[in-house]
Amino acid sequence: MGYLRLLLFLPLSLAAFHGVKGCLECDPKFMKDVKSLLEKLLPSEVPGRVQLLERQIKETIRLSFRVSHGNKRLRVLAVRKVVKLRMWVKNELNKLGSETWKGVFILQGKLLNFRQNLESKLKEVLKSFSEVACSEDCIVTEGPVLDCWTCLRINAQCFRGEYCGDKDSKKAENQEIALFLTLLAEAVILGSAVLLFHICISHRRKMKAIRMSLKKYLEKKLEELMGIIDENEEKKHFGHRKYRHRHRHVVFHNSPKY
Repeated sequence: MGYLRLLLFLPLSLAAFHGVKGCLECDPKFMKDVKSLLEKLLPSEVPGRVQLLERQIKETIRLSFRVSHGNKRLRVLAVRKVVKLRMWVKNELNKLGSETWKGVFILQGKLLNFRQNLESKLKEVLKSFSEVACSEDCIVTEGPVLDCWTCLRINAQCFRGEYCGDKDSKKAENQEIALFLTLLAEAVILGSAVLLFHICISHRRKMKAIRMSLKKYLEKKLEELMGIIDENEEKKHFGHRKYRHRHRHVVFHNSPKY
């Protein structure tokens, strides 16, 4: 009876998510495998098993949608990376199924931890791929790419516009031009500042050299001037002594003799 109720509830659960896509939900077989693995985790005698299983399936399915739609840049992912994520999910659920049954609350805690790890892993993988695929110097991606919103495969190697979170390619182009002009203006301002600084330093050094040269020139001229003054003083002093000596000789010669 429990399995019959489960089969009745699962189509309703899937109908609620009709048209809602995420990277992991694009493969119907994978979703069936996940539901089958979750069913194996809950023994048939657990009270409220159907409701509990339905809630766990819904939260697991909703997780991928919430991550890929939470940020427009987390929309595309390489198919080979999606395959690796699906394998990781199955391996984690198989590990939980191989563990000893310790009760519903313990299992719910483990499933919560599983979903948190899956969410972190999804964000990390989607973000790293988007940074490469939407970058200016886009590195060529290997293999097809999955559009997680439409489940369509894309053969493009690099992305622009809506796949990278931009409303349209024209806006993205305008943003790139604005960014380039901003960087160019900053480079010009920085270059002008460096050039002005260089000119100021060069002018300061030249003025310092001129001052030193002028100082040496003035010191040399002052020494020459002092030498001329000393020389003139010596000549004047020597002439005065010579005059006094001659005057004494004349006086002595002309003095009366007794």
